[in-house]
Amino acid sequence: MSIGSVQFNPPFTAKSSSVCKTGKNNSGWALLNFPKPHNMSRTLCLGNEKVGLSQISNGVGDKDGIIIVDHGSRRKESNLMLNEFVAMFRDKTGYNIVEPAHMELAEPSIKDSFGKCVQRGASRVIVSPFFLFPGRHWHQDIPSLTAEAAKEHPGIPYIITAPLGLHELLVNVVDDRIKHCLSHVAGDADECAVCAGTGKCRLY
Repeated sequence: MSIGSVQFNPPFTAKSSSVCKTGKNNSGWALLNFPKPHNMSRTLCLGNEKVGLSQISNGVGDKDGIIIVDHGSRRKESNLMLNEFVAMFRDKTGYNIVEPAHMELAEPSIKDSFGKCVQRGASRVIVSPFFLFPGRHWHQDIPSLTAEAAKEHPGIPYIITAPLGLHELLVNVVDDRIKHCLSHVAGDADECAVCAGTGKCRLY
């Protein structure tokens, strides 16, 4: 189903009251509420409430900046892995402006990457949380940090997309991880890039 030129999967129904300010936490972003699969809350944050739905184009354009944000870690190797994923994502999609960001504990921050996207010519910023489910970080922390970053770039709208969630392709990813680790334990495969050098991919 589509609203204006924005398409969502799965579809949801929105009324005029579905887009609203956020009360005392109002920071220039609004929430769209849609059906809750398996009792999970699903919301989409649209940055810059002055931008109507019809103004948001369907698909990623050359002037869109994408920020893929994870939690961030004190472990350097974990943070570097996000850089590798962003490089894979950029090569696979061909998107022009893609930047990594860490919500906390490491740099670049959401603020840093937002600014870099604008510096590289982005006229809209898309923040994609590299998180599995919509917990507090997606509901509160990432919207708050992004709104703060956007204050330094008036006129640049942003959107915070859904986390990975219950996506069918994740079934394939989990199944692949399980099979590969079992193959390694059986001596039929090398360690994957995640486990390499840790010695953790073994039977206990």
